This record gives sequence, structure tokens and C-alpha cells, in this order.
Amino acid sequence: MRIREVHTHVLKVHADEAYLGPKRDGSRIGGGYEVREPWRSLYSSRYETLLVEVVAEDGTTGWGEALAPVAPEVPAAIVDLLLAPVLVGMDATAPRPAWYRLRDLMRERGHLVGHQADALAAVDIALWDLAGRLAGLGVAQLLGGAFRTRLPTYVSGLPRPTDPERAELARDWADRGATAVKLHLGHGVAADLTTVDVVRAAAPGLRVAVDGHWAYGVDEAVALARGLAERGAWFLEAPLAPEDVVGHAELAARSTVPVAVGEALRNRYEFAQWLDARALRIAQPDVARTGITEAMAIAELCAARHVPVAPHHSVGMGVSLAAGLHVAAAVADLAAFEYQPTSTEVGSRILTGPVPLHPAAFDLPAGPGLGVDVDVEAVRALAKES
Repeated sequence: MRIREVHTHVLKVHADEAYLGPKRDGSRIGGGYEVREPWRSLYSSRYETLLVEVVAEDGTTGWGEALAPVAPEVPAAIVDLLLAPVLVGMDATAPRPAWYRLRDLMRERGHLVGHQADALAAVDIALWDLAGRLAGLGVAQLLGGAFRTRLPTYVSGLPRPTDPERAELARDWADRGATAVKLHLGHGVAADLTTVDVVRAAAPGLRVAVDGHWAYGVDEAVALARGLAERGAWFLEAPLAPEDVVGHAELAARSTVPVAVGEALRNRYEFAQWLDARALRIAQPDVARTGITEAMAIAELCAARHVPVAPHHSVGMGVSLAAGLHVAAAVADLAAFEYQPTSTEVGSRILTGPVPLHPAAFDLPAGPGLGVDVDVEAVRALAKES
């Protein structure tokens, strides 16, 4: 069975205010993008993504998605111009050989990361979905089997502007059955620890982690980590600049709270560097940036160094969510899978049915391929609006 055609769909979806929470003040850049202080990354006012559709000769379709929160047109162009022409005619049942072939197209030119990797991730996810549908097997089965079909999760973010409001939301999540929450902070060591204290007091049963959004230097991060350790925190994510391997290694050596890193990394070579430096104690690959093939290679590297995996998931929609869950099911040492309430809600708009979840766990989507069905008409309508 050969691949007949490849299509890209750029989506820019508005979320309801009820799901987004309060509007944050940001520095407007143009094109609907802004920088939201104290964070320095570019954000969109919409949920933006790239979907890739790979069609076999018999009409069977596999779907993939890239984590492309801004300018998804860029990886879409890479798929259309560089990847799709090579992919057409290849074996529709062999995603790993296809990944290696496509990976090498721009490798010697230095394009193993960034938009090239994002485009390849979307294609790779679609190829695994397609292979599973043709075989009548779930992706986790194709990967060798699921260690679990119920995947522990944590609520990512309490999107409220004040600590009392965050505390109220934390209490609400605990009442609904959540067992853990990650706070998106980086407002200064004292302010971050105050937020942790308020949330713990409001919902003492919740396990608390902190995302520092690369806001700190090493000394500040050490002080934050010590404060978090005194409070029994779960982990500290991305506190330093995303390229600072040495700084994270120093922090990891001085902290009793596990340092979590991975959303900015795209491949096994990058993760190997961080693992060899002992710069992380929880690995957070995002399947919509690595693809399924590379995510499993990363998981094996982590297993060889006894580092648990907690897949990152942020603004990806239903396809990337399902892909991440299948990888999480096939990973031996899983810490947790990230649950983003808003993007999960928005992402269900492109599916015929939502991914089953509880605030404390996801159920592995059942059925062939990724186990979710894309609402093609909804995708076309959203792509037209975008």
C-alpha cells in the first residue's frame, strides 16, 4: 500500500472567554501576536495549529499535528514543498523508514530542529495513525504494547490574575478529583513561593509543580528550588534559559526538587546532551514537536539513564493529544501526562468525539491508529475561517 497524497490544514481557532480566563496584558507585536510579561515568548490570541492529512491508495487517511502555536503557515510550507513530494509513493505501512528518509533531507544543512522538526513531527504522527488504521491496531500496540491504558495527569495552569482567585480555582479542581497541578509562574522567587503557599493552603491534597518559564538565573533558581523543597513540591520546570545545559546541570545537582526540561527539544541528540550532563531529572518531550518515532527513541534514552518521562502538552489540539497519550502508554517509566483544560476543550472541536478524561487521568483512546476520528468538515470550515 502506497501513499497517494498529502494535505496540510492551517487552523487559527478562537476560544471562548470562559475557557481562556482573563485577558492578559501583553506587548502587541502585530498579526494577532503578543509578548505576555514576565514571559518572553510570542503568543497568539487564538489557538493556532497545523494538521497534516496523509492518504493511502485505498483512501485510508492518517492525521498528524504539529505544535505550531504561532505562524503554522511556516511548517505547512515545509510539508508542502519539502516533505510531501518525497512522501508520495512511499510505503504507507512503514512510518519509521519514512521518518528516517524525511529527517535526512535537510540534516546536513542544520535543520534537525525548529520548524523543520515541527513539520516532520506532524507528518510522522499522521504516518503512525495511517499505519495503525491499515493494520487495525492502535498506535500503542504498534509501538510494542501499552504499559497502561489509564494515564495519570496533572492540571496545567490556574489562569487567574490573583492568588486568591488561583486558590479558588485550585480548590475547585481538587473538588472535581484532580490530584496535581502545575503553576505557570516566573514572577520572582518570593512571589512564586507565595502563590505556592496560597494554593497549598486552599487545596492541601493537590501535588504542586512549578513552571518557571526560563525567568531565572542559576542562583535565583536554586533559591526557588530550596523553597519548593521545603514545601514538598513535585518538580520545577524550565527555570533557566532553554539552551543553558550547564546551568540546569548545576541546578539539578544543588536541588532536591526534580528539574524538568524538554518542551524546547526536538530530537534524541539534544536529549542525549542534557541526559549526559545530568541536567534534568524529568524529561518532557512534546510529541507534536518530536513526532512519535523520535519520542520513543528519546524515551529509550531516558530509560537507560533512569529518568522518568512526563510528556509535555500545551496548545496542541485533539490529534496531538491522542498521539501524546499513545506514546505515554507505551513508555515504561511514565511520571504523568500534562492536561491543558482549555486546549483540550478547543481541540475537541476538530474531533467527532472528545478524548475521554478525568481531572486525574486520561483514558487511552481506543480503536485503530490514534483512536480518534477527525471531523473533516469541521477542519475544512476552520481552515477556511483561518
